[in-house]
Parts: sequence; C-alpha cells; structure tokens
Amino acid sequence: MYLVCGEALFDVFASPTALGNRLTLEAVAGGSPFNVAVGLRRLGVPAALFTGLSRDYFGQRLGTLLATEGVDTGYLVDVDAPTTLAMVALDATGAPVYDFRGAGCADRLPRIDQLPPLGDDVRGVHLGSYSLVVEPIADTLQALVERAEGRLISLDPNIRLNVEPSLERWRERIDRLVPRVQLIKASDEDLRLLYPDESQDAVVQRWLAQGCRVVLLTRGGDGASLYRDGTVLSAAAPAITVCDSVGAGDTFQAAVLAWLHEQGADSPAGLEALADDALQRMLDFACRAAAITCTRRGPDLPHRAELD
Repeated sequence: MYLVCGEALFDVFASPTALGNRLTLEAVAGGSPFNVAVGLRRLGVPAALFTGLSRDYFGQRLGTLLATEGVDTGYLVDVDAPTTLAMVALDATGAPVYDFRGAGCADRLPRIDQLPPLGDDVRGVHLGSYSLVVEPIADTLQALVERAEGRLISLDPNIRLNVEPSLERWRERIDRLVPRVQLIKASDEDLRLLYPDESQDAVVQRWLAQGCRVVLLTRGGDGASLYRDGTVLSAAAPAITVCDSVGAGDTFQAAVLAWLHEQGADSPAGLEALADDALQRMLDFACRAAAITCTRRGPDLPHRAELD
C-alpha cells in the first residue's frame, strides 16, 4: 500500500454566465495528494491518505468520496477547522490558475504527535504540493519521511506560490527532503519557478547526486523525460483534444507508482533494479494516463481498464 500525504480540498471552478453580474460555480474534490490517492485506487493499487479532514460538510463529502473510491481512511485526522477551497479559472490553453482560501484550514493542521504508526503493509510514501511548506503539517511530513526510511519515498513539489510565495521556503523544504527520496516527479514549470537561474538539467543532476534514484520531468504537451545516473529517456505526449490539464500531473504520478506496484518494484531496491526498457514502459504508461485526464473536465483520473 502507498500512504499518500498532503492536502484534500475542493477546487471551485468559476464560469461566466450570460448575465454579466453572475458566475456559475462548480466544486470538485481535489488537492494533489487527494488526487494521487484516488488515482492509485482507480488503477487498482491499495492506497491510504494522511491529511487533516474537516468535520464540516465539505470535509464529510471528501471522506465519503475517499471511502467510495476505496482509499483507506484509517490515516485521516479529524479537525475542527474549515475545508480548504481553491478557486480555479482556466487560461486560454486550458491550464488552471489557482487562488486558495486555506489559511487555518483542516488539511494544514496535522501535528507530529498525530502521526500514525506505519504498518508493514505501507510499502511506499508519497508527498507533495503546499503541504510541504505550510505549518504544522510541513514539519509533520518531514518527521514522517524520516520514520519511513527503508520504504519507497516519492515527491512531487507541485509549487503553489499563491499559498506560500517564498521561493526560499520551498527550496529549503525540498532540499531537506531530497536526500531521503528515491523518486521525484516535477514539471518543467516547477523547475522554472524554483530555480530560474539554473538549467533544468543542472537541477536534475544535483538531485541525483544528493541520492535520488529517478527524476521524472513532465513538459505538458511536449511529453516527459526520465533521468537516472547515466540514463535519459523520453516519451511523447499522445495526440489528444485537451479539455483542461487539471489533475494531469497527479495522474502521471499515480500511474508511475501504480506501474511500480504492478511490477513488484515498489521499493528502493526494486526501483534501483529496473532496466532502461522497463523504465521506458513506465514513462509511456504514465504519459498515456495523464493524456486521458486532459480530455476531461477537472481531475477525473482514469481507471485501469482505460489503459488496457
């Protein structure tokens, strides 16, 4: 089982109406870690979510949705605080633009003393997005990663500067995590934001030198690349009609973890042992999965049968 850690919220999509003084709002359950946990289950992989979940109506709905999807809810922390709402608009390319209403909200509040023990069934831990940098959950996740030594640990920075505008804060947290992480998935946009004065290749090589075994770099419609010592692989993005790209990166992440699970490579040693041709198949699989999500509105991640 993978334990996915981080935020759970509602994305609220705003659309104009014929009346100039009105908007239509549509709320869709999301948050990068929430999406990854759901995506894993839809791909047939056991998954649990560790996050703070509000007792308000939105939080109850999130809990119900997780249970319906088959996500293990035993790692959720009940919190008397509101659910985060992310206001989402789409730009001309279908890319999402976020504005978060989340200060003091439930998914930011789990403390170190609320960390559950990790059972033997937890083979991997995944974390990412703004939970890396907002307190107290940022310190909580750092402690969790330190306790998870020996398991496969994956990271998706998923930078959200409208939640935490300090690039230094993001860099400091990521730098602390990289030596304990075996797999990093990042977008080219993440790297441009984080390290505007460095080439993407320089950043990737630094992460590999710090102990990460595999780095995956997604480039939207230009596909994705995989890096490890001495190896660079690439995969093209399938030709599709894009509805929007909300949840595409989360789908890619879930597909990578699901593929490793299916191959029995969901461990540090298993990842290390994969040959280049196997890594190429993993990369192609993840690109196909992400493309399916891009054909749909919002984070509607694919089921395993859709990839067969």
